[in-house]
Amino acid sequence: MGILLVLGGRSVPSTVCRVRAGRTCTAYPVAVPVSLVLSGLLTGWALIAAVGAQNAYLLRQGIVRRHVGPLVALCALSDAVLILAAVLGIGAVVEAWPPFLQVARWGGGAFLVGYGLLAARRALRAEESLRAARTVDRGLGPALATMAALTWLNPHLYLDMVILGAIANSHGLQGRWWYYAGLVVASVTWFAALGYGSGRLQPLFARPRSWQVLDALIAVVMVSLGVGLVLGG
Repeated sequence: MGILLVLGGRSVPSTVCRVRAGRTCTAYPVAVPVSLVLSGLLTGWALIAAVGAQNAYLLRQGIVRRHVGPLVALCALSDAVLILAAVLGIGAVVEAWPPFLQVARWGGGAFLVGYGLLAARRALRAEESLRAARTVDRGLGPALATMAALTWLNPHLYLDMVILGAIANSHGLQGRWWYYAGLVVASVTWFAALGYGSGRLQPLFARPRSWQVLDALIAVVMVSLGVGLVLGG
């Protein structure tokens, strides 16, 4: 399988070749806008990596190595479903009301800049260190129920999903799916890294300074993407 990569306005030609018995190979060119996938990836990381109840619980479970795989899968699947619903729901609005794209551009840009500024403020103040919860393991069921509650009952998560859906649709009916793909990859990689890597990072993330550095990086990414969305038109 091959692809047509679009990098900074340049394309690298390739094809998708399907061979059937007794037939000639047929080539189907496919265009992958890498910039959209990368934009979704960076935006997803910046939003998901913010210190919150969901990440804190996964971090604690990862440090003590309890039910990491199922919890990572639940977090990633929840994000994929919620973002997909946002993309599909807002897509109908885009088709019925084309000016929505401008609203999404300005509203999404303002939200990203505002979120970045909040992250910058957090980075300027020392946060309390996160430590593993020294509680008795109650089993996989309660762990999944706790994570589901932290994920699906968080009102800020729905705000993030709606905004991400709006930004995705601002890239057009085709481009939104590449942006969505970047968001899903960001979710899977972040939760997997946090869940499986936290065991080794316990000394690092026990220090408030580590969260300050992370929030500083989040601030740079969010503000840059927000300004780019507004100025890019």
